[in-house]
Amino acid sequence: MNKSRYIILAVLIGIIGAFLASRGANKSQPVASETTKPALTVTTVLPETVQWSERVTASGQVLAWQEAIIGAEIGGVRLVELQANVGDRVKKGELLARLADEMLLADVHQQQASLDESTARYKEAEENSQRALKIKDSGVLSPQELQQFTNAAEISKAQMGAAEARLETSKLKLRYTRIIAPDDGLISARSATLGTVAQVGSELFRLIRQDKLEWRAELTEAQLQLVRIGQKVQVHTGTNNSVQGIVTRIAPSLDMSTRNGFVYIALNENKTLRAGTFTQGEFELGKSNALTLPQSAVVIRDGFTYVYRVGADARVTQTKVTLGRRQGSHVEVSAGLAPDATVVASGTGFLNDGDLVRIETSKSKFNAAAAKLPTLKSNI
Repeated sequence: MNKSRYIILAVLIGIIGAFLASRGANKSQPVASETTKPALTVTTVLPETVQWSERVTASGQVLAWQEAIIGAEIGGVRLVELQANVGDRVKKGELLARLADEMLLADVHQQQASLDESTARYKEAEENSQRALKIKDSGVLSPQELQQFTNAAEISKAQMGAAEARLETSKLKLRYTRIIAPDDGLISARSATLGTVAQVGSELFRLIRQDKLEWRAELTEAQLQLVRIGQKVQVHTGTNNSVQGIVTRIAPSLDMSTRNGFVYIALNENKTLRAGTFTQGEFELGKSNALTLPQSAVVIRDGFTYVYRVGADARVTQTKVTLGRRQGSHVEVSAGLAPDATVVASGTGFLNDGDLVRIETSKSKFNAAAAKLPTLKSNI
């Protein structure tokens, strides 16, 4: 009887030990999680097809439409007055500077006196000639003497004409002492200094005619084929600012070293651009459809551009794309993406190929596809 009790007790102890051993084994193995945690919560966007302008981007220098060089037309005369400076807007005929005119004024008076004298001599010679002609038939004067009276009148007339020319020259020199603006415009440079003695042809001022500027864009041979006279151009004047212009001339030849040519664009009036500015601009060639995405949907890695497409299983696929035009905060995807692809709208820099994401519901028209994708439960 005691022996059977010991056997039953031993069996119970064995059953208990086996049970405890199995529980310990189960505890030592990891419990598989029901779901995988998403790498990021994102919103999605569908590519949008819109009409964008086709443009050619170029760079070049802003220069004066036409620049007039204003110099001295007489030499050896002192500069005694300056009326204009850099930045002044002047009108045609307005006085810019004045040279000393005392000596030239005296010369005008001298030449006037010489003309008066020559005129008197001519009148006297002409009257003598007329009297001689009246008595030529009387035989008092020989034909030779008659000819002498006629020649004297002609010589006096020529001398009077020479005196008139000298007087006009003196008056012209006197007018040249007044340096005037040849056209309306803006004074862009001044080399004139008060008190200096001007030399013939020496530059005193530079004038931007009519205060007009033009942009001289440098384009490749292929780009020149797309440009036409009269096309509109947007020239950048600063951050998010631009001025409109129109193509007025296209260079008929290319630079032999660069194989580029120049296009001349007349600019509308503006207060931002200055002559000498180097800037960029865009030629508007027309409009065409563009498949666009927000700039935030694009990530640059290793020199290439990518977007992340979201699959039906809420996992992302890194997709290489080619970008085209840009407008505001959106870019054109010219290759590599289907029009119906669902793309991560932002935060792409934190994602890797194959990551699981949670789709955030959005009321934006760009995220209409998000509602069709499954939303995963999380243990967070």
